[in-house]
Amino acid sequence: MASPNDLQFQEFEEATELLSADPGASTFSISSSNSTTAAGTGGGGGGGEEVKLDLSEDEEDQEESSELLGQKQTGGFWTFEYYQSFFNVDTMQVLDRVKGSVMPLPGRNFIKHHLRNNPDLYGPFWICVTLVFSVAISGNLSSFLSEMGNPAFHYRPQFHRVTIAAVVIFLYAWLVPVGLWGFLTWRQGTERQIGGYSFLETVCVYGYSLFIYIPTSILWIIPFEWLRWTLIVVAMVISGSVLVLTFWPVVRDDTKAMAVATVVTIVVLHTLLAIGCKMYFFQTVIHPPAPVPVPTTPPVHVSLSTKSH
Repeated sequence: MASPNDLQFQEFEEATELLSADPGASTFSISSSNSTTAAGTGGGGGGGEEVKLDLSEDEEDQEESSELLGQKQTGGFWTFEYYQSFFNVDTMQVLDRVKGSVMPLPGRNFIKHHLRNNPDLYGPFWICVTLVFSVAISGNLSSFLSEMGNPAFHYRPQFHRVTIAAVVIFLYAWLVPVGLWGFLTWRQGTERQIGGYSFLETVCVYGYSLFIYIPTSILWIIPFEWLRWTLIVVAMVISGSVLVLTFWPVVRDDTKAMAVATVVTIVVLHTLLAIGCKMYFFQTVIHPPAPVPVPTTPPVHVSLSTKSH
C-alpha cells in the first residue's frame, strides 16, 4: 500500500494530504472524485483501466449532450449530412416563420425573432413549389372562367405555364438573394460598421416572404379586376414589409443615398414579380361587342307611266 512518504518522493503534495487523513484509501476513492489525480497516482494496471473507462463514458456523455444542444459536426459540402442540416426544422418552427411572414410588425426583425440563427431551406423550397402550382393552376382556371360564355372557345390546359412559373419564381427566390447578399458583403468590406446576414439567412427571408402570394393567387380566380388589383396591393405591402423591416437595420448604417437605393431596389424587384405574375397568368379577356345587324328594307321601285294625248 502506498505510504505518504512514497508520495512525497514523487512530489504529490495534494495526494499526500488526502492519504495522510485516511491511509487506507486507495486510488478508487481518488478516481471517483478527481480522474486527473487518479491518472497520476494509479500505479497498478487495474487503476489505469478504471480511469480509461471513466474517460470514455465522459466523452460519450459529452457527445450525447452536444447532439441534444444541436452542436453536431457536419461534413464537407459534398456529403449528405451537410445539406441535411439545412432541413433540420420541425412543424412548429415552420408555422411560426410563416406566421411572421404574413404578420410583419414594426421593430420585429424576421431573422432575429423567427430564425434565431437557425435558417432553413425546407420552408422556402416548399413555399416556392406550392406557389408555382397555385399560380399556374389558378391562371388556367381564370382563363377558363373568363371564356366560359364564349361558344367559339375550346379549353386547352396550358401546361407550359407551370414551367414559366417555376423558372420565374425560383430565379427570383435565388438570384435576387444572391445579388443582395453579395452587395451587402461588398458594402460590409467598404464600410466596416455595416453588419450583414449570411447567405442562407437571406435566402430564407426571401422564401418565406413569398408565402402571402399563395392565397392571393388562389383568390385571383375571382373574375373581378378591381378585386385582383386590391389583393395584389395588399400582398405586396405585407411581403415587402417583411423584407424592408429585415434589411433596413443592415443598410441604415451605410450612406443615406446607398441605404435608400438598396431598399428601393428590393421593393421594386418584389413589385415587378407580383405585377408580372398577375399580368401574364391572369390576363383579362375583353370580348369585343358583337355587331348589331342593321335591318335592311327592300328597295322601292317607282314606275313612271306617261300618258300620250
